Amino acid sequence: MTAVASLLDELRAAREYTNGLLDHVPDGDWYRMPAEGVTHIAWQVGHLAWAELGLCLVRVCGMSPEEISLLPKHYGELFGKGSVPRTEDDRHPEPAELRAAADRVHAAALEAVSQLDDSVLDEPAGPPHLMFTSKREALRWCAHHELTHTGQIILLRRLLGHTARR
Repeated sequence: MTAVASLLDELRAAREYTNGLLDHVPDGDWYRMPAEGVTHIAWQVGHLAWAELGLCLVRVCGMSPEEISLLPKHYGELFGKGSVPRTEDDRHPEPAELRAAADRVHAAALEAVSQLDDSVLDEPAGPPHLMFTSKREALRWCAHHELTHTGQIILLRRLLGHTARR
């Protein structure tokens, strides 16, 4: 198995796990923010879509943000790094649109990364980042980042009264 194929498997496995959890969250709970928390499921999913776009398509595959039309521009304000999850915002997408957006980005990322040769994986992955320097590390971080946020989704589900199981 090539290194690219192995990294693609990590990205797929992380998303499969996330989607299995989301399949059992009613739409009405996506923007509920428990008193114990500071976030909601919709922000987690929007953030994952925005981050995967930036990590895989921009940093690793070298696309410019302007040429990527997979997400509305305001998603950066709603879900990007440093954004603040809010329960009320007239720009908030419905859960089905958020999932579709995350699916579009994920499919595009898998397709773009699958075109890479293993020889480029040790090249720098854009500007400095605390968690990685190379394209290989950026792809691995993308999968780990997703699982970090999936853990938050699990906690939110529990706080909203859902069982821990998928």
